[in-house]
Amino acid sequence: MAARHRRRARDDAAHNDAAAVSDEPSPTHCGFCARPLGRRIEWHHLVPKSEGGRVTAPLHPICHRAIHAALPNKMLARQYPTLAALRGQEDLARFLAWIADKPPDFHAATRRRKR
Repeated sequence: MAARHRRRARDDAAHNDAAAVSDEPSPTHCGFCARPLGRRIEWHHLVPKSEGGRVTAPLHPICHRAIHAALPNKMLARQYPTLAALRGQEDLARFLAWIADKPPDFHAATRRRKR
């Protein structure tokens, strides 16, 4: 278990170092809902890390939680590997309509879908 913790710390440090030296500006809008980002940004793996994904997108914490509450990782990897595909998923499309007029730092409890 200690080795996994060290590996995760090393991976997090590498991600932070890469972000620190990047010439790209900080993200300004959520990759999922397109609203301006607030104080907190979470990075969503389009294909979950557990399924071999490496590409990430900046999201609001509530958007990130909604995605993972609606779909299991295997389904994210196989059927919804892009943000466009996620936007078309029925439950998430309803979420996007609901969240559209909320402020950037809006937060509400996220309910997990019954499976």
